[in-house]
Formats: sequence, C-alpha cells, structure tokens
Amino acid sequence: MVIVVGTGKLARELLSVLPSTSPCEVIAWADAAQSEGKSVVVHAGSGRELEDVITFCQKTGSTLVELATGSEIESREVGFPVVVCPNTNILMLKFMGMLAASGHHFKNYKVSVIESHQAEKSSVPGTAVALAQSLGLPSEKILSIRDPQAQREDLQIPPEYLSRHAYHRIEIEDHVGRIVLETKVFGPAPYAEGLAQILSAVRSNKLEGRRYNVMEFIVNGWV
Repeated sequence: MVIVVGTGKLARELLSVLPSTSPCEVIAWADAAQSEGKSVVVHAGSGRELEDVITFCQKTGSTLVELATGSEIESREVGFPVVVCPNTNILMLKFMGMLAASGHHFKNYKVSVIESHQAEKSSVPGTAVALAQSLGLPSEKILSIRDPQAQREDLQIPPEYLSRHAYHRIEIEDHVGRIVLETKVFGPAPYAEGLAQILSAVRSNKLEGRRYNVMEFIVNGWV
C-alpha cells in the first residue's frame, strides 16, 4: 500500500495520477487511520502530520518517502527507511548527479543560477540549491523569479504552464566563452511518473533502517 500525506496541490496530483502507475493500492493519509500493515508513506504535506507519520512508520516498519525540502526528518535518527526526495523527476535527478560529480571543474569560473516556479512558491527549491552547491555557488546567490510576466517574456515559459512549472538556467563563463545549461519541467505528470519509479525501487530493494538521499538510488542504478 502507498499512503500519500498532504492536502495541497502536489498531494492531490499524486493521489490522482499514482493509482494508474502503481501496482499497489494508493490511499490518502486521512483514510489510513485503521491501517496497521507495512506500507510506503509519501509525505507531501506541510509537516503538521509528520510526527504522526513517524510514529506510524516506527510502529509498522514502513518506509517514508519525504518530498518536502528542509524537512525535520533530514536531521532525525529513526529506525526505519527514509528516502529524502527534493525532486522526483528522474531525468532531472540524473542531470543533478552528473553536475554533482563534475561541478568542481568550474570552481574558478563565473557561475550564475536562475530558477523559476509558480508564483505561490515562496521558498528557494531544494533542486536549485543542490545545483548551486555542486558549482560552489552560495544559495543566496540564486536568482528566483516568480513574476508571471518575467517568466513569460524573459524565460519563455508557455502561459499554460505558469501555474505549474520548474525552470533552471545555469550559466558558466570566462572572458572568452559561455556555457548555458537549461532545464524545463512543465506540468505535474513528470513528478508523479518519477515518484512511481522511486516507489518501485523502494519495493524492489531491501532498504536498511536509515536515511537515504534519492541520489543514492540514481548512483545504484535503481531508477
């Protein structure tokens, strides 16, 4: 069984899409009160249910997949598997892995990172922070764009995706050349589809009672 925790846009999208991509039953946290079996719990909420989720996972030996950036679970020691996933788009994760392995080659160059998400997203996304860290750029140097007009005109985000997109642009340059790396994820489906692959990896591999970063799954070739 897969249990989705949260009532926001992402949780609703996962509850809508995951049932068609997962061989397991997918239910909302509100419907899991009587469940006592080992499950995979996907935390896509604000954090107010997190203590109850931890208690549930400890009791049942369930695996917790954490989608929130900066969650308290990232610094807590627990006796069950936790998979920290600041991003679930597999293509994007593999790009991040490539940059993490090679980013140090550009430490002496001028580097900039621009990220754009829907206007209601107030925080700097963990993906952008990870990209900046791979290139030795302090997170406070990341340029975040939330203005729909700038997104449409400057970044060329299609109008139909202004309410749901993830855009990153990396520029690396010296006095004679410039490299531009650009990533675009439009709509909700890539996140749900990627999460389905991560859930499959959780079911297919015997996880230890410790915290994993999803990049470990990438390195291991599990997704």
